[in-house]
Amino acid sequence: MSTFHLVLLIHAHQPVGNFGKVLEEAYQKSYLPFVEALEKHPGIRLGLHYSGPLLDWIAQQHPEFFDRLRSLAGRKQIELVGGGFYEPILIAIPYEDRLEQIKRLADYLEAKVGRRPRGAWLAERVWEPQLPSSLAPAGVEYTLLDDSHFHSAGFDPAQLFGYYLAEDLGHCVKLIPGLKALRYLIPFRSVEENIEFLRKSSQEHPGGMAAMGDDCEKFGVWPHTWEHCYRDGWLERFFAALEASASWLALTPPGEYLAARPPLGRADLPTASYVEMMEWALPAAARTRFSTVQQEFASRADVSAFLRGGFWRSFLSKYPESGLLQKKMLHVAGKLQRVQTSARRGLPFRRALADARTHLLRSQCNDAYWHGVFGGLYSPHLRTELWRELIRAERVADTALAGRDTYEDAARLDFDADGYEEVYVTNETCAALVKPSDGGTLAALDFRPSEATLINSIERRVEASHVKLKEAGAAAPQKADSIHDRVSAKEENLAERLLYDRWARHAFRLLLFSPWKTREDYAKLRLEESGPLAAGPYAPVSVAPDKVQLRFEGALAPPALDGTASPKVRVDKVFSFSRAGGVLEVACDLRISHQAPLALHLTAGLEVVLNFLAPDEPDRYFEVQGRRHRLRWSGAAPAPSLRVADEWQNVAAALEAPGAHEFWVAPVETVSLSEDGFERIYQGSQILAVWPLELFAGATWSARLSLRVSPAR
Repeated sequence: MSTFHLVLLIHAHQPVGNFGKVLEEAYQKSYLPFVEALEKHPGIRLGLHYSGPLLDWIAQQHPEFFDRLRSLAGRKQIELVGGGFYEPILIAIPYEDRLEQIKRLADYLEAKVGRRPRGAWLAERVWEPQLPSSLAPAGVEYTLLDDSHFHSAGFDPAQLFGYYLAEDLGHCVKLIPGLKALRYLIPFRSVEENIEFLRKSSQEHPGGMAAMGDDCEKFGVWPHTWEHCYRDGWLERFFAALEASASWLALTPPGEYLAARPPLGRADLPTASYVEMMEWALPAAARTRFSTVQQEFASRADVSAFLRGGFWRSFLSKYPESGLLQKKMLHVAGKLQRVQTSARRGLPFRRALADARTHLLRSQCNDAYWHGVFGGLYSPHLRTELWRELIRAERVADTALAGRDTYEDAARLDFDADGYEEVYVTNETCAALVKPSDGGTLAALDFRPSEATLINSIERRVEASHVKLKEAGAAAPQKADSIHDRVSAKEENLAERLLYDRWARHAFRLLLFSPWKTREDYAKLRLEESGPLAAGPYAPVSVAPDKVQLRFEGALAPPALDGTASPKVRVDKVFSFSRAGGVLEVACDLRISHQAPLALHLTAGLEVVLNFLAPDEPDRYFEVQGRRHRLRWSGAAPAPSLRVADEWQNVAAALEAPGAHEFWVAPVETVSLSEDGFERIYQGSQILAVWPLELFAGATWSARLSLRVSPAR
């Protein structure tokens, strides 16, 4: 019998900004014991990929781990595989950054382990047909994709027991098909079932190859997998069984296999990722319909192979928060590119620019840009860390482009590529994005002295996974299942906490509503505020670095069913930006007038949404009349002053609303699905300054809400 080959590529990654205790636990439960198991079984040969953020942490906390890797590599038991250093989705970042990300990891591995990688791990196996033109020039010979990529191009499952060539504009890369069947067998099914699958494959494809690429975290970090893999000995038995099959089965690192054999042919593959990712990328309603179709054809392999969901870029539109973060990254990348072509070449400048480049590359780490069972979009600390990296990089770029330490600018551009013009205000103290098309709100606010972003919440929206909440109990399953098959909840009654926002979680949104509405209505999103004024388009009247004036003219509400028109109003919003001594003040002056014959009796509110993270920590708090409330606090505070502080990030925001009745405060909490089950996550606090509004024809009502941002300590 011809020798059959098993090609394994195990991928280990931790995102930029993840907690040290999380990395330590993953190291002790997965990364270290997996390598220890390899050391005991010299017949197990495979590829290993470690992302740059994880390698940086290992170098600081466990440098002895590299001795183990060098030893394993020295006896050709492992092949270290490269990729983008900070684990970016390559198609979402500039071409030059793709090359630099790949080069940085290759240089790092060569310096640490003595071998330059020949292959690259693609973050989330996100593939687009033009990628060979980025991979090959960066020195990448091969990568691994999922069999679903090939199925989408019409390949039969029987054709995926070898490798193929992909080409773009004359650049070629070898593609290894990773089998979904193996992803679900290893380590979740018995050792015997795994060996039987490989034996059957060897009989049907003599001399061929079966490949799998998947996360190292499934060996110890995923729920109950440490007990399954190590305490109960699954991995030990699996490795022993593979070694015992050496008469017909060879475990071969990917590069070694590819170097010894020709390709099966050429593969022109469409945009794709693994099947679960493509399902997660769909809008919620479409995902529900897609799931129904999948179930209908679950027994029809000839049909299901052609069922595919969305693609990774869909996350940028499905979640505008992700799209805004990515466009901010591209904006900063463009600034740094202009700086690099400038004439300044002093040593301090070069060092600052090099640091800024690293901050930019770190901001490209993929996790906070998307959401599924994995993905960190709903994790505020991951989003915050990427914003922080961009603040650091952009501050260097703006200072260099201005040629001085103090500067200011107001640019009119479609910043987030949504077809509408925004106003981007920058100075040495802040970067602020004014969004006229969305109620004349502030979509982003960075406070540069503390390297902190303030408006970093996320809209509570319908997720397809929410329908599973009714099936989920408080207790998690007590066995090692695939992440994709698990349904559990971290606490009871999470379904009762589902709320869905009407508008994006921006700042200085105008809410006009009936005077009998209460703070409880506000917390439960029952104000029934005027939609046109809250989220309608405001027209820029004047734009300057220190002042942006916007205007809305129109009806309070759409016409009633009987055709009765709603009163027409004019609203002027004037944003002022001032700074002195490292303190920033952003003020919104509001003027409302109308010409209707009857007076308007309403309540007016200007809303600010702030996210200072860690709602239960004592150094993050609201300060009300000398008393501190932790960030998860919900209640009313007397006007005109309210202070919110985050001593850990060293940033505080003092709100002033002269003449307001009070402030209404409520936490913004999402319910999302992660590998540990459904969980409730604090995404910031919504704060509404409330005024009684009585407006007569021809009169003008005015109010002001200011946000004074300073270091907290």
